Amino acid sequence: MSKQAWTAALAVAALGALSACNSGPAIVNIAGAGSTFVYPVMTRWIQDFQQSHQNVHINYQSIGSGGGIQQVKAKTVDFGATDAALTDQQIAAMFPLIQIPESAGPVCITYNLPGLTQPLRLSPESLAGIFLGTIKTWKDPKLAKDNPGVKLPSVNVIISHRSEGSGTTNIFTTYLSAVSPDWKSKVGAGPAVSWPTGIGGKGSEGVTGNIRNSPGAIGYVELTYAEQNHLPTAAIENAAGQYVQPTAAGTTSAIAAFSTQLTQDPRVPIVNPPAAAADAYPISGLTFLIIPKDGPDKAKRTALKQLIQYIIMDGQATAGTLNYAPLPDGVKQYDQQQLQQLTADGQPIS
Repeated sequence: MSKQAWTAALAVAALGALSACNSGPAIVNIAGAGSTFVYPVMTRWIQDFQQSHQNVHINYQSIGSGGGIQQVKAKTVDFGATDAALTDQQIAAMFPLIQIPESAGPVCITYNLPGLTQPLRLSPESLAGIFLGTIKTWKDPKLAKDNPGVKLPSVNVIISHRSEGSGTTNIFTTYLSAVSPDWKSKVGAGPAVSWPTGIGGKGSEGVTGNIRNSPGAIGYVELTYAEQNHLPTAAIENAAGQYVQPTAAGTTSAIAAFSTQLTQDPRVPIVNPPAAAADAYPISGLTFLIIPKDGPDKAKRTALKQLIQYIIMDGQATAGTLNYAPLPDGVKQYDQQQLQQLTADGQPIS
């Protein structure tokens, strides 16, 4: 063999070896957007899933449930997350998709009250009055009745609420509509409402920022955001007359109170459970994933199905460590049935 041929053979062998080294699975990119409520646990789920699927890169943007729904509708993301379940009419106006519950948790009432050394207690009537703007000072007699023997500060009530469409807002206003006829008739429930009073904050980050910087402020956020910002949470009076702090266990009790209804339609609100659920936290809600039934990229669709499978099964144990209530078996079975509808280019995904 000539020197030139020998050199060429070595080059070909080197290229083959390099190609073999780089012949791992192709990178799959998945995009999601929506709920801030689920963002803390979604971040953890993604990290854990990617450890065992290193060729899958997942980007989730915490932009609020309304934004997530719009991006799914515009087909700019592969999945969305919303705390406000889509109605049949909304789904019919889009394209074939599945909607499955993937987590549940409490919406907590957090506040900035200088000098208060024990948890604030709020009845449903007081909480509605605060957000309706009829309770204007922390010295209001209704608040004194909720907190006997407690010296509340002489400051005005400052409301902080979400400024954009939010599933967290939907859960909170659904609760207020359930416990307050005045709220139901004057404001109502939904991801975005016409607030009677208060200042808006973008995302849960904006709301917690408003509260942290304003003595006398009160607002609603996910429990993880309150804890991360070292803000206290109020104990809310439930239908049994018990003042209950927001916890995953309290949400689990709320889910159990609606277990029969949830197996028939997982969109049933779980706010204000009946008095029989004595330890239930009354401002709790489910978060939903919305995923187009079909898509063009088999590798992406397969990885997406695997991600969701992980979330609704193994990922539920992780949810419990981050203040979220694991899904009950009946809801997980519903999710599994829905997940089987996903296809790629019209073909089933294994």
